[in-house]
Amino acid sequence: MVNIVTDSTADLGPELVERHHIHVVPLWVHLGEHSLKDDFAVTPERLFEFAETSNELPKTAAPSVAEFMQVFGLPGETVYIGISSRLSASVMNGRNAAQTFEEGKVRVVDSLNLSTGLGLLALKAADLRDQGKNAKEIERALTEAIPKVQMSFALDTLKYLYMGGRCTALQSLVGGVLKIRPVISARPDGTLGVKDKVRGTRKRALESMLVDFQEHLPEVDLQRVFVTHSGCADDAAFLCGELAKLAPIEEILITRAGAVISSHCGPGTIGILYMLK
Repeated sequence: MVNIVTDSTADLGPELVERHHIHVVPLWVHLGEHSLKDDFAVTPERLFEFAETSNELPKTAAPSVAEFMQVFGLPGETVYIGISSRLSASVMNGRNAAQTFEEGKVRVVDSLNLSTGLGLLALKAADLRDQGKNAKEIERALTEAIPKVQMSFALDTLKYLYMGGRCTALQSLVGGVLKIRPVISARPDGTLGVKDKVRGTRKRALESMLVDFQEHLPEVDLQRVFVTHSGCADDAAFLCGELAKLAPIEEILITRAGAVISSHCGPGTIGILYMLK
């Protein structure tokens, strides 16, 4: 049996992790002097409260080499799929940990993605494992699947991007005045970019993501689609219902973003993530 490992930024949630037998290595979140594991016990609301009262983002850190070594030491082969190496040192630390084991025991895959974009790849790896594929075959299939991951995240505020150094104070101010809601996505090189700038109501931002999904529909793999959010369950339920109207999707999964993803995107963030055939 091949061990499938991902990190906490995959935003899969405890039920999916348990159902698909996936091991999760948590990143770290630092709130002032307090260091917390990015596990299911850390709520986004706690992070937002810290950011609002301190006017700074929580600091985040990759798992250490030693933490990866502990999980990679499980019997059998292991495939680790991590958050984009352009966004975190997790993949680098995973590769350093893998080098301490015999060659071929641990295979590290850079997802070039984040959140349930990464989660989609982790679930694909679990599906392939359950089909009897070995670690090398799973690694090859994931490498081919990475460019097929599609994601759109609508942000409700530019404040968190500003605090994280991803936009200027002027852009943040103008965006707030004009009610510009950026829709971000992962670029092919593993960085984040602005996919669209929606002016107006939040509903228009949600509808823009649905339009984008519909435009890709002939190519969409309908096995599973994610709706992931940082604390806006009503909007997630709306998107789920609209997606179900658009296509016979086998499984629409709603998950909450974890501590690391939430702290960088802010409250009210919501996304649609899926794979192409």
